[in-house]
Amino acid sequence: MKPQQKLALDLLEPGESTQTYLNSEKVIPSGITSKMLYKDIITIAWPSLLELMLTQLASMVDMIMVGRLGASALTAVGLTTQPKFLIIAILTSINVGTTALVARNKGRGKQEKANLVLRQAILVNIFISTLISIIMYIAAEPVIKFMGATDALSLKEGTEYLKIQMFGILALGLTGTITAALRGAGNSKTAMIYNLMGNLVNVVFNYALIYGNFGFPELGVAGASIATVIGQFAAFIMAYVAVTGHRNYVRFRLKDGIKPDLKMMGAISDIGIPALIEQIVMRIGLIAYAKTVASLGTLAFAVHNVCMNIQALSFMNGQAFAVSATSLVGQSLGKKRADMAKLYAVRSRRTGTLVSVLLMILFFAFPKQIISLYNSDPEIVNLGARILLMVSIIQIPQGSQFIISGILRGAGDTKATAMIITVTTLFLRPVLAIIMINVFHMGLEGAWIALIADQLLRSLLVLLRFSSGKWITKLDK
Repeated sequence: MKPQQKLALDLLEPGESTQTYLNSEKVIPSGITSKMLYKDIITIAWPSLLELMLTQLASMVDMIMVGRLGASALTAVGLTTQPKFLIIAILTSINVGTTALVARNKGRGKQEKANLVLRQAILVNIFISTLISIIMYIAAEPVIKFMGATDALSLKEGTEYLKIQMFGILALGLTGTITAALRGAGNSKTAMIYNLMGNLVNVVFNYALIYGNFGFPELGVAGASIATVIGQFAAFIMAYVAVTGHRNYVRFRLKDGIKPDLKMMGAISDIGIPALIEQIVMRIGLIAYAKTVASLGTLAFAVHNVCMNIQALSFMNGQAFAVSATSLVGQSLGKKRADMAKLYAVRSRRTGTLVSVLLMILFFAFPKQIISLYNSDPEIVNLGARILLMVSIIQIPQGSQFIISGILRGAGDTKATAMIITVTTLFLRPVLAIIMINVFHMGLEGAWIALIADQLLRSLLVLLRFSSGKWITKLDK
């Protein structure tokens, strides 16, 4: 089966060793142009960017609809955010290995081995998703209490929301695995289509179930959670159909067998476990940070969740070009073309920076207008606008950080990022937030100063790791 698109990389012969091209800095190989390299990057990145941005916009619509129910409803949903992100982070860490190994095997021309990666990742995800769902359903109320629920209504609605979410974790995990495999092969368009359709289903059912439209019952916060689960199952069904057909490089076929392959699971784990540690550490730090912010009260925490929701939209830029960088760098190093890995890496960062500049201008120019989409309360709008101005400051380093992390993941260099996350998010952010809030009494602005310090230090450290060049030879070890 021919690849869905022809990359500039596909026009080159494989190298005998990564070392052959290790010292190739800026020279573009004969027959390849810079325009071709940018085209490869954008071809993979734009569907991911559109998908991620529209997915986050759907999340924003979700929050806007919930926000109409009042600050208490926003707080209830906000209390579930970090526990949900922790679950997603665990599932995503498995998929880091999936993407890297599919990209590597595609670069080596080993399609059947890429398919084996997908099958083994699916088995691992089924086990982990099911286990997490059961544990978190049972522990939902204590988790919401731990996150800082300060009143009975927030506790009740937050617990109900989190319990309902657990019914969609298996579908979410499996969809993520399929998406990771497709992106590793350089196909981001298929994932874009089914994820966008899933989000559209989510938004429609939000409107129906939160407010009781189209003849459905009015369920409020619980309705928002049910709508999310319905959207997750819709996306999974479409994703499954996509990889059981014949159009994609990676395929899932029952006739190939679904028995555990411990060697392949080990290979996925070698890359995925450091990413898992990174994500768990990061989420522990973010939970500690969120608990500190929650102590400021319902209104401040509601504003914080609105601003975090908006900031997540700005993550999409870096994440989209990180998808492109992971796939292209992984394929290049799998083909033992370190020169192409470097060329793709540099251009991915340049392109992502341009988008970061546009987001910076947007957040700086229209902070009040953006915040007022969620809630028109003057206190929420004014405080949120001040925070959003702070968000604009970190757009360029934040975007670059995501892309560099994608480059490192494509090379299988996940241990370094795990260590960096430990330093910045587990220690710097929560500790600095506690100091800013409790010692200097700077309120929510102090909490966001801690967040910005985390992002800036993390950006510097991943840049230093990238500049060292050690990631290039990871696949040779």
